[in-house]
Amino acid sequence: MDTEAQPTSERDRSSRPSVAADVSQETGGPEGPEGRSRFAWAERITSWVPGGRYSLTALVCLLFLLVLNAFVVQPFQIPSGSMENALRIGDRVLVNKLAYRFGAEPRHGDVVVFDGTEYFGNSDYIKRVVGVGGDHVVCCDKEGRIQVNGRSVDESTFLYPGDGPSTAAFDVVVPDDALFVLGDHRSRSSDSRDHLGSPGGGMIPIDHVIGRADWIVWPFAHLTRLSRPSAYARVPGSEGARG
Repeated sequence: MDTEAQPTSERDRSSRPSVAADVSQETGGPEGPEGRSRFAWAERITSWVPGGRYSLTALVCLLFLLVLNAFVVQPFQIPSGSMENALRIGDRVLVNKLAYRFGAEPRHGDVVVFDGTEYFGNSDYIKRVVGVGGDHVVCCDKEGRIQVNGRSVDESTFLYPGDGPSTAAFDVVVPDDALFVLGDHRSRSSDSRDHLGSPGGGMIPIDHVIGRADWIVWPFAHLTRLSRPSAYARVPGSEGARG
């Protein structure tokens, strides 16, 4: 199984104390009832938590990280070499979970993490988007390049050195709301090509996409943003290809 990604503030005091007390109460200063009530809830919560304010601060930070991980960004570790050289074994990537949540959809060349359950296997995977809904994807043209909607794509800038686009021929039309995905290290990647006869025909439903891998964050020497290759910039839309 080609498992791809794991989820790893005093005021000036008067010389008359009684007046100072009146001013403090009227203005809501730190010694007045309003000032005390403002932080009373925090003091009560702190008194309930073992370890006091330090433990409470740690719990708040943990809750923030859990919410961030669940809805915004999530780190994944790369356990295999199927996306070399862009992603190496042991790299940790940050996956943008909001990338496709507000009307945007995956685009050609995006590196996405998805749940392969029922389609690739019971795990999360990371691959590059080669075809989106409606695309006609063929391998290969006379020069051995993949074609998308009749346009040959030069993938040489990101394919693993020595690898060709594919040793297996295929001719597929990607269903709406689905993706055709391939690894950059084609000779070591189990991807859409290997599951053409499986349920879904090797296609991944967009609703199985967890997010877009935007950054390599570890090891620090590999820190970089994962940009979309220019090779797909001239791929026409699927309607134009059919027309």
